Amino acid sequence: MRLEDVKKIGVVGAGTMGNGIAQVCAMAGYQVVMRDVTLELTEKGLNTIRKSLDRMVKKGAISAEEKEATLSRIQVTEKLEDLKDVDFAIEAVTENIDVKEEVFKTLDSLCPPQVILASNTSSISITKIATFTKRPSQVIGMHFMNPVPVMKLIELIEGLQTSQETSDLVVKLSEKLGKVPVVIKDSPGFVSNRVLMPMINEAIFALYEGVGSPEAIDTIMKLGANHPMGPLALADLIGLDTCLYILQVMYDSFGDPKYRPCPLLVKMVDAGYLGRKAGKGFYSYSS
Repeated sequence: MRLEDVKKIGVVGAGTMGNGIAQVCAMAGYQVVMRDVTLELTEKGLNTIRKSLDRMVKKGAISAEEKEATLSRIQVTEKLEDLKDVDFAIEAVTENIDVKEEVFKTLDSLCPPQVILASNTSSISITKIATFTKRPSQVIGMHFMNPVPVMKLIELIEGLQTSQETSDLVVKLSEKLGKVPVVIKDSPGFVSNRVLMPMINEAIFALYEGVGSPEAIDTIMKLGANHPMGPLALADLIGLDTCLYILQVMYDSFGDPKYRPCPLLVKMVDAGYLGRKAGKGFYSYSS
């Protein structure tokens, strides 16, 4: 398959990551089919895209005509079958291997044999995901960063079975989306979360042990390490359930206690304090 053969991209998941991925694909000129389990969720995702484009128009980054052209390229659906004629598919569902297995098995049965299937997973093994299909050489990780329309990086993860042809094409596609692709090998947490999550976890331990308040910990990392956002605020943005899941994947995979999730993180997830999306995490977002 060649890059010029890719005209229509399927995105499975219309949540925070999925709608961002759909937006950047549509802005790059691709026809997009964005799917979630209900039409209500897909419409919510489309509305998020509309608001994002409105902000870009207000800033003068794009014209009103470009906004409308982008929206006209996006089709929303609750049927996975509507992705049967896409030329490339990106999965962006919840970080749950059972859910991903179902999605990949279905996509594999629906999509033409030459179609590459990519996962936006932030921690699950691409090598494992590839085994859910009959095209393991055409499965790759495309780990976008949040917020997708703003962040330039795509962490491209090659599974053990990923072919060089697949990797080369996805590098070119990522560049056409205006992103900077960095190719790495499959490993628990990849690079981004293998480095980031222990830092976030240690910040939670500092809070748990009463070393400092959330504001104190975040301010020290912002002003002392020049981070644009403190680790606790960043955890709220990512989602505390996602942070916990990634840490658990690395802890189970490596068996190294440095990845052991802080008990406070476990308690907060149990309580439903998941960060921004829940209105409460280390900070309150009720307003």
